[in-house]
Amino acid sequence: MPPPAPAPPAPPPARDPMAPLRRRTTAVLVVGQILGGFGVAIGVALAALLAAEVSGSAGAAGLAVTASVTGTAVLSLPLAALMARHGRRPGLTCGYLIGAVGGLIVVVSATRGWFVPLLAGMLLFGAGSSANLQARFAAADLAPAARRGRAIATVMWAGTLGAVLGPNLAGPAGRSIGAIDGRIPETAGPFVWASGIFLLAAATTHLLLRPDPLLTARSLDAGETAGAGTEPGVPPRTGKSTPVTGERALRRGWDAVISSPTARTALAGVAVVHTAMITIMVMTPVDLAHHGAGIELIGLVISGHIAGMYAFSPVMGRLADRWGGLPLLMGSLGTVAVAAALAGTADGRHTQSAVALFLLGLGWSAGLVAGSALVTDAVPIHTRPAAQGLSDLTMNGCAALGGAVAGPIVSSAGYGTLNAVAAALLLPVAVLALRAAVRRTA
Repeated sequence: MPPPAPAPPAPPPARDPMAPLRRRTTAVLVVGQILGGFGVAIGVALAALLAAEVSGSAGAAGLAVTASVTGTAVLSLPLAALMARHGRRPGLTCGYLIGAVGGLIVVVSATRGWFVPLLAGMLLFGAGSSANLQARFAAADLAPAARRGRAIATVMWAGTLGAVLGPNLAGPAGRSIGAIDGRIPETAGPFVWASGIFLLAAATTHLLLRPDPLLTARSLDAGETAGAGTEPGVPPRTGKSTPVTGERALRRGWDAVISSPTARTALAGVAVVHTAMITIMVMTPVDLAHHGAGIELIGLVISGHIAGMYAFSPVMGRLADRWGGLPLLMGSLGTVAVAAALAGTADGRHTQSAVALFLLGLGWSAGLVAGSALVTDAVPIHTRPAAQGLSDLTMNGCAALGGAVAGPIVSSAGYGTLNAVAAALLLPVAVLALRAAVRRTA
């Protein structure tokens, strides 16, 4: 009896035609994120000292960072409206350009001793942070749902280099500019570098982020894969183009989020996690110094915090894709609560403070990845830019408020009370997340 014929070889796995475009898009966004991260970190590192020098008051030192955070929040919606109408590329490019202009206004104001224009420059400088935050959503545009968390986390992780090294380069950057032009204060010099880096990020994004990921995703969602786009390589837009203003973007984003329980929970989660992180982080150096910590030790604690924020983003992305966004969001809330408890009870135990700040950064990373993925998944593609812009507006607006009240709370009630207040913010959202998870499994 002849032996049975061998089974035919298995066909090779189908090739994903979008994979090369996804890799190229992610690579461009990563380069932009590295540059943008350096620009933000180099500029903001000495902003408080610059504000104190120009204003002549130590009490005004925090206003510069507050203005930058406020600018990040306020400019999120106009940039989201621009992206909704024209795509990610012009929105991100415009954000970096506005940030560069803001940095130059800061430099001119510092040389002339103008404090209010300096704050206006810091407000515009916050657009660079807005562009960095919006880049994570651009990474998600072309990602399949099963890998969306990893796509967001990859771009977030790219910010690690700038966030960690940027503050350490601010001093040399300031001295290098001062050596060229002695009229520019050393604390303002980093903004010259920051503006130049933002311009490089804008050029990289404008020239290389083609085809536009959002416009491509819209065409694919509508089933249109052929035809001429508005630029070489860009698929055609679907539907009629209508102007999208900041007000309309806010309304569209609100309607999209309010109609989805998951999106509502994600928005609230991102807002409270970011607010708790900013509120605790901005006052921790003051508490450490009060208990005898030197500048070097404070720098190490903050570096550990930043490492927790960014270095483990890829892990958070994998967990979001494997577990789902809601379980990771609940884990984030729990981690931030533990961090607040440890920080609030450290009372001079610097190792405990360092562990607390690392966990605070880790919880923030989990919350931002989970919340961003949930918001993206929960709303239709045509309303995503508006909903994402609303998310960034909400979280940065709440954080600016938290940072503004952190000092008075510590002055009147102590650092421990501040951490207790931050932890209390998390409880209502934890209940919302638990209810949303139960609804999904019911």
